[in-house]
Amino acid sequence: MNIIICGAGRVGFTIAKLLSEQGHSITVIDQSSEDIQKINDSLDVKAIVGKATYPSILEKANASETDMIIAVTRNDEINMLICQIAFSIFRIPKKIARIRSQDYLNPKFSRVYNKENLPIDVIISPEIEISKSIQRKLEAPGALDSVPFADNKIRLLEILIKNDCKSINIKFNELTNKYPKLDANIIGINRDDKFFIPKKTDTVKEDDKIYVIINSSQMSETLEAFGHLEKISKKILIIGGGNIGFNLAKNIEETLETIRVKIVEKDKHRAEYLANELNNSIVINGDGLDEEVLIEANLDEAETVLALTNDDEDNLMVSVLVEKFAKNKKKTDDKRTMALINKPNYSLLQSSLKIDDLIDPRMTTVSSILKHIHKGTIENAYTISEGEYEVIEAEIIETSELINKDLKNSNLPDELRVGAVLRDDKVIIPRSDFTFKKNDRVVFIAKKETISFVENIFRLSSI
Repeated sequence: MNIIICGAGRVGFTIAKLLSEQGHSITVIDQSSEDIQKINDSLDVKAIVGKATYPSILEKANASETDMIIAVTRNDEINMLICQIAFSIFRIPKKIARIRSQDYLNPKFSRVYNKENLPIDVIISPEIEISKSIQRKLEAPGALDSVPFADNKIRLLEILIKNDCKSINIKFNELTNKYPKLDANIIGINRDDKFFIPKKTDTVKEDDKIYVIINSSQMSETLEAFGHLEKISKKILIIGGGNIGFNLAKNIEETLETIRVKIVEKDKHRAEYLANELNNSIVINGDGLDEEVLIEANLDEAETVLALTNDDEDNLMVSVLVEKFAKNKKKTDDKRTMALINKPNYSLLQSSLKIDDLIDPRMTTVSSILKHIHKGTIENAYTISEGEYEVIEAEIIETSELINKDLKNSNLPDELRVGAVLRDDKVIIPRSDFTFKKNDRVVFIAKKETISFVENIFRLSSI
């Protein structure tokens, strides 16, 4: 596909990198000559310095021959205008825009987004997507991440293997015998910062991060099998009442009624707004770096602390204070900490600061965008290992070459592993003799270089 990306920041750069490596023809536009130079130095794409709202610049990017435009500049209004011009002048078929302002996202104004008014086909809200991601983590205590597929019948769990895990050093083909009733399939391992798809004779080791496809109904059993007995946190403390913190608290109120939320927000007017908009959450106006404020917020009772301010350094410091507080109270094992981090280098501090989980807005946004780019019947996608691999959900239709083929004779590439299949609302962990059928919803992992092959297998037609 021919794709134009407007905005060469972290998200735009990452999308351009991944899509170009998948064989797409990519053009990146940005006003910053510095960011465009970085693109030119690092990626095999066309890069243009200029305003993407100028028709002449889009024309220079060959917009009339473009299949898709992705507007991820730092300005909502500019992203909207780019989509309008892309449609009105160049008739670009698919238009994706990143929009942050919650007012633009109010459901009662959604009728504005159509061909007659504002022609945006897909709206990506990073704050909403991050809030959903955090909530999924909260719903799967012990997991680093939890991603739903196939109408939430199937889940991807990312699990850290600790030294007390009883599955350590057991071969994967023996784990099946050890847990015969468990519908689970290990599709990936991150070991010493290197990701690989394991073989049947491989084993789990301490400090591994494993990626497991499971039957969603067996989430607690799966986590227990890999050494995690944590319970869902009933008391949550959020530091930072911005859009992410607000959306998370609101979602929890609507879906997880047993959980109690407290929010610490520094800005007085914002705190008042939160208090008026939330029903059951307690809002405290104060600085999350002030120990007295944390005591007032009953930090000692909080089971999970989320540092979600707009400042990376503040989020790291909150995590330090939580660790210090917990150590003084001798409750170091009782608290889970998560911190929102925009600067990737800060991830190096995770272990030393004893932060349980770092939240990366960039990859969350990238995953949200990528699932709207793939061709064929691909319904969902989630990137892992900095985009080197994707976990994908796709449906098998009558034109697919996989129909009536068994798994062992399907000629799938080595860097692709089928994790689970949903057939007639039943989750199946496929073995080598499994035969694909029409309407199967397949969840699998694939390396980025195989994506075009995957799209062809799950194509809508022979075209």
